Amino acid sequence: MASPHFRTGYVAIVGRPNVGKSTLLNHLIQQKISITSKKAQTTRHRINGILTDEQSQFIFVDTPGFQTRHSSQLNQIMNRTVIQSIREVDIILFVIEAIRFDECDKGVLKLLPADRPVILVINKVDQLAQKTQLLPFIESMAKEFNFAGIIPVSAARGIQLTELIDMVRPYLPESPPLFGEDEISDRSERFLAAEMIREKLFRLMGEEIPYSSTVRIDQFTVEGNLRRIFACILVEKSNQKAIVIGKNGEKLKIIATQARQDMEKLFGSKVYLEVWVKVKNGWADDINTLKSLGYE
Repeated sequence: MASPHFRTGYVAIVGRPNVGKSTLLNHLIQQKISITSKKAQTTRHRINGILTDEQSQFIFVDTPGFQTRHSSQLNQIMNRTVIQSIREVDIILFVIEAIRFDECDKGVLKLLPADRPVILVINKVDQLAQKTQLLPFIESMAKEFNFAGIIPVSAARGIQLTELIDMVRPYLPESPPLFGEDEISDRSERFLAAEMIREKLFRLMGEEIPYSSTVRIDQFTVEGNLRRIFACILVEKSNQKAIVIGKNGEKLKIIATQARQDMEKLFGSKVYLEVWVKVKNGWADDINTLKSLGYE
């Protein structure tokens, strides 16, 4: 039973593409629910990750990277997701890379409201060759915005994440928990399965394919300790289909195998997975297709 002074609140994780927002979420809740890759725009949906301890329940909202380079319906929806998330949460974590603050970062900063606390999270400090650069950088960033706090971290290595939690906690409103103490996400297993497959596309393919593809779950059934999943990878062109499948189907087999292994770890059960590839030209600009794929 929650204590009378228990705190619960929503915490948005925002920033330009590829600053490590999803990695941060996964390490904060100590479970992989948000997919990651070195390519920008890996995250396309708003994903809530839940961390509950004896004092508080943190509902971390991982958002797509806000960007202005592409103008497809998909990218417009993702940008709206970022803006809406910022408006609905109790506190915001603005994530940037250590010793880097460019025009893209400044564009996100302009979206941040003045009526709620914003903590600046300076990520990837483990990659700094000269640690002496950090303090002057922190001092310069403190002049950019009235931050509630500034903290350097390494999401990938788990550096200063406990301190980040302690920094966020006082800003959560007093409230009983909204989710069970064992829940780690409000997303369904069906959604997470599609994300696991899409992650492998981003990680194993070149530059073009990931941004021209998405994943649709056609069937998801639970039979005792077995998840039976049938999925379809949608691509824009027939030559992309051939690339995803690979010679003798080898590339598609690797994608499916690695995704299945991640699903079994997350779901705690055996998974039977079949994956096909289908050409659907213009899916990223087709409103009906995007809605069917869960983009609002």
